[in-house]
Amino acid sequence: MLSKYTKVVATVITLSLAPTAFAGLEEGIEAANAGRFEEAVREFNYLADMNYAPGIYQLGLLYENGNGVAKNQKKAAELFSKAVKLGDADAMFSLAVMYDEGRGVLQDKQKYADLMLQAAKKNLPAAQFNVGVMYANGDGMPQDYRRALNWYEKAAANNYTLAMFNLALMYFQGLGVPKNIEKSYVWNTLAEFNGHADATKSRLLDEKQLSASQIERAKNLANDIYNRIQAGEYIAETRTSGPKS
Repeated sequence: MLSKYTKVVATVITLSLAPTAFAGLEEGIEAANAGRFEEAVREFNYLADMNYAPGIYQLGLLYENGNGVAKNQKKAAELFSKAVKLGDADAMFSLAVMYDEGRGVLQDKQKYADLMLQAAKKNLPAAQFNVGVMYANGDGMPQDYRRALNWYEKAAANNYTLAMFNLALMYFQGLGVPKNIEKSYVWNTLAEFNGHADATKSRLLDEKQLSASQIERAKNLANDIYNRIQAGEYIAETRTSGPKS
């Protein structure tokens, strides 16, 4: 029996610049990544005063981790919330995690699910993966393997390794789709391309159940999907009925 899928809770400092983004955001992120946190705080405070969502989010990260400022989970949650209102997907993800863990806010699993879904719909891969986990486990969402599969594939289209591995598991066990060892092999191979050690073990298990011609076909398909993912041209092939969620 497949153990529960594991959600992602870690966040990283990322740079996602809109065409009109302030240069100070890039400078602040570079300073933070180099450990020059006082400089980062100045840059992000300036951007926060300008009501610029990515800057508010990055300032929240500093408070969340205690970098350049006294660690303050409540302040971080307040900043993330402000950025969420301005439509920042990274802030939606981070605030969702805080609601899940009860850090800086009262624990609220429904707010976790709502925020994670918002971030997923904004094409944030880690959030898409977590929504897939919720559907797969029936945790925060009604258990629905088909929807889980669809969200995993959306994350995989964004080259998200854990989603590729979970897709392989679902095809291997026939969860949400008919059991298909070839497709399990394909997604294990893709996860393996990205360095997932367990995917290598799973692919070898798949291989024992496939003929030489099936393995060759699966390898070719994996290479084709990989190239499309790298080019940003892969679109989730699974579909769910009813409203998108």
